[in-house]
Amino acid sequence: MRKAIYRSYCSVVVAAGLAFFSAGAAQSQTAPFIAKAEQAYMIDAETGTVLLSQNEDQSFPPASLAKLMTVEVVLDALSKAQVTPETAYPVSEYAWRTGGAPSRTSTMFAALKSSVSINDLLTGIIVQNANDGCIIIAEGMAGSDPAFAKRMTARAGELGMNRSRFTNSTGLPDPGNQTTARDMVRLAQHLHDTYPDRYGLFTKPDFEWNRIFQRNKNTLLGSGIDGLGLGFAEGSGFAAVVSAEREGRRVYLALSGITDDKTRQEEARRVVEWGLTAFEKRHLFSKDEVVGSVSVYGGDASYVDLSPKEDVSVLVPVNNPERISGRIVYRWPLNAPLDVGAIAGTLKVFSGERLLREVPLYTKGSVGKGSLTQNAAGALKELLLFWL
Repeated sequence: MRKAIYRSYCSVVVAAGLAFFSAGAAQSQTAPFIAKAEQAYMIDAETGTVLLSQNEDQSFPPASLAKLMTVEVVLDALSKAQVTPETAYPVSEYAWRTGGAPSRTSTMFAALKSSVSINDLLTGIIVQNANDGCIIIAEGMAGSDPAFAKRMTARAGELGMNRSRFTNSTGLPDPGNQTTARDMVRLAQHLHDTYPDRYGLFTKPDFEWNRIFQRNKNTLLGSGIDGLGLGFAEGSGFAAVVSAEREGRRVYLALSGITDDKTRQEEARRVVEWGLTAFEKRHLFSKDEVVGSVSVYGGDASYVDLSPKEDVSVLVPVNNPERISGRIVYRWPLNAPLDVGAIAGTLKVFSGERLLREVPLYTKGSVGKGSLTQNAAGALKELLLFWL
């Protein structure tokens, strides 16, 4: 049992920043902000601060939110020149019946046995929530909808969406389709930051295809909200993935498990408004500033300083902020030699008990191999700590 503890991650209080962190301590606390949703997660785009977290890692069926993953796979393929915007795919009978006019689901009304370009299919998926557009792309790019869904799941893993699984490109009911609020926020930020030339499609007001005019299905658009999608699944309720910007500040929000569409509309706007107005920025550390020191085993120095490669700021509530604290977490012991700039730990910043953000920390200097005497002293220190 001691060995298991010994090889676990160690944490060190960030002493250098505590005086600054404590300066924001509140005299009194207010009740926490709670969204009317089973699952909710919101972050600030610039600082990565977690503004809201409710069951953010609890799985739910994405329904039409799965289409955001379909869009990402296509945009990734475009960015790698695996396809072009003009690449056209045929409309199969399966795509037409399952997602087209006969399906009575959201559709772009692609005509059976016609061919549609990726550019138009993407527009239909994003603006019209088109199920037929998803299946046409899936069959064209991967041979079948299930094969494309495997590609979606693999790509989600590459993006760090480790709790998301997809069994079709549309999000149509299937127990294998699962995601989380945290994963959806990660996807939202990725879509915005990685594909700026295509992101404008999410605010396109309307699209006409096959002589049928339809307005954008995302009824949340406006008042700073410029994406991304809505979903509904029997048994888990209404969901939304939202990206919103105002006066240079952007937030990403995912909600699920809402009882009805009216509540979804009201709650998404209420949470976004709170996220954009109820916080102020607090600078903690500058790029390359020493955050703290951690012990090193087997080196010509016993400790090494750690620093971030970016400025570290967080958002704190304007009224009654909780005490901000920091902690360095690293795998103990660090073994020499260590190069300058080696990743060696993580700075975790908390507001009260709530984790606000995590920032990688890197070695400020190098540590060479120690002498025999230094190694013996280090081994003794490690042995003593093992038995503490």
